[in-house]
Amino acid sequence: HSAWQLNYFLYFNCRNGAGRTFISFKTVAMSNSIPINTATIQEWLAAKLSLEAIEAELQEKGFDALAIAEHIREFKKIKSAKRQFIGFVCMCIGAVLGFISCMLTVTNIFPSLYNTFLYGLTMVSVTLIVIGLYLVFE
Repeated sequence: HSAWQLNYFLYFNCRNGAGRTFISFKTVAMSNSIPINTATIQEWLAAKLSLEAIEAELQEKGFDALAIAEHIREFKKIKSAKRQFIGFVCMCIGAVLGFISCMLTVTNIFPSLYNTFLYGLTMVSVTLIVIGLYLVFE
């Protein structure tokens, strides 16, 4: 079998319409049948293993190159999703702090703390937003 035959199959659709036979061809990708153990990936994340250590561990267990690549791809995806979630949380906290800073500055409830709200809390909120943006878009 060639690589094309292993990854794809041809789908035929024949139908009659007004005395004619129409045949349409459609190429459909087959799904990979490599099982990925998410519990093992969570253990790798908790142990903070490097990609080289993960690859070596999978080679010791006897996985082939395709399975190793799929496991590493899934590891990177989960690690990236975790970073993005933390980034969105930082941005939300920064936005709420910025709103609170704005409201406290505009209403001037505590005149002695006006500069603290205007400069201090705003700086903290902008810093959290920038950190969140870095985590999301890196």
